[in-house]
Amino acid sequence: MLTTGPRGTRDILPDTSGYWQYVEKTIRDVCQKFAYQEIRTPIFEHTELFLRGIGETTDIVEKEMYTFTDRGKRSITLRPENTAAVVRSYLENKLYSGPQPTKLYYVGPMFRYDRPQAGRYRQFHQFGVEALGASGPAIDAEIISLAIVFFNQLGLSDLNLFINSVGCPQCRPVYRDSLQAFFRDKIADLCSDCQSRYERNPLRILDCKQDGCTKHSQGAPHLADCLCDECGSHFTGLQQLLTAAGINFTINLRLVRGLDYYTKTAFEIQYAPLGAQSAVCGGGRYDGLIAECGGQPTPGIGFAIGIERVLLALEQQQLLPTVLNAIDVFVAPVGAEAQTTAFQLLTELRRAGIAADMDFTNRSLKAQMKYANKYPARFVALIGQDELVQSKVMMKNMETGSQQLIAAAELVDWLIGEMKK
Repeated sequence: MLTTGPRGTRDILPDTSGYWQYVEKTIRDVCQKFAYQEIRTPIFEHTELFLRGIGETTDIVEKEMYTFTDRGKRSITLRPENTAAVVRSYLENKLYSGPQPTKLYYVGPMFRYDRPQAGRYRQFHQFGVEALGASGPAIDAEIISLAIVFFNQLGLSDLNLFINSVGCPQCRPVYRDSLQAFFRDKIADLCSDCQSRYERNPLRILDCKQDGCTKHSQGAPHLADCLCDECGSHFTGLQQLLTAAGINFTINLRLVRGLDYYTKTAFEIQYAPLGAQSAVCGGGRYDGLIAECGGQPTPGIGFAIGIERVLLALEQQQLLPTVLNAIDVFVAPVGAEAQTTAFQLLTELRRAGIAADMDFTNRSLKAQMKYANKYPARFVALIGQDELVQSKVMMKNMETGSQQLIAAAELVDWLIGEMKK
């Protein structure tokens, strides 16, 4: 049906778009304070970028990407996440030539063929940050701190931060061998996906949400027992920095995240009332990704936050703003003769930076007042035959109900003074 959108998508309507603007404004305010600059990458990229960047054994690549062949017979994919695209842009535009680290943030739609559920869509929106060019745990702590400040700025509570270290190419092979040894006699009891992961990437078995796989992975060895000295020191340093910043955290030794490019730090922020899909923020370090995409070995770390899930959490905690589309003045002309004067006044008000609207459908005065109250409008500017003759406007304060006749030529200055009260 042409009147129904594709499954897993939804329209953001005027009665809720104000909530999105509120969250996006908070994002920009927080990122400015942390000295992160906005980057906007294309919505689609060459498929190879995601195959190399995300990892061919991930659920995203194997099951969830929207991939098509364009007219030039090139394989193109709608971005399922944005870190790989930011890295591509970092290399293509030589952002590494400036002072490091390069600190970036983005806000925009992503696409995954996933099962739609509460706060989870096939076209969804993410706020993410990336810091490229710094290797120490301090930048990891800053990234996590930024996410915490963002949630605090929105007023969210009941959030839990989980951290782990997923090692590096030096220590991960040791852990891989120990995992394979642990799962060797359990392969037949794992789901088909995890049976495939056993040879290709056994760490991903720990990330599986199937009940059987979760059960059979109980007692699996922890990567923490296999960390090399560098990874162990990095993880200890991160914990010390978070503690110094007063940020509470829990070490979750099973946290591996769902992307192959993570190294060392992995973290997740969960909002328990959302249920099984409680993660509202996830991220980690990806020191090998830039080299994998063709650049020089460069450290990096970032996170992504699902905006739909944030809005769901704000709604549950009754933290959404109550007034979205309020205006300062509603101009209410009475009679055909008042239309031109009303439109002239409307134009003057807007040029003066005053949010204003007027009636365009020839409603009765009673209907106009009712309409103005729904906005809501702080003032109504009434223009009838008497006001036209006197070159004045009857201003009604919608909160107090008081009315005052103001000369049309003085109205803008009068309004500016009233709105400062």
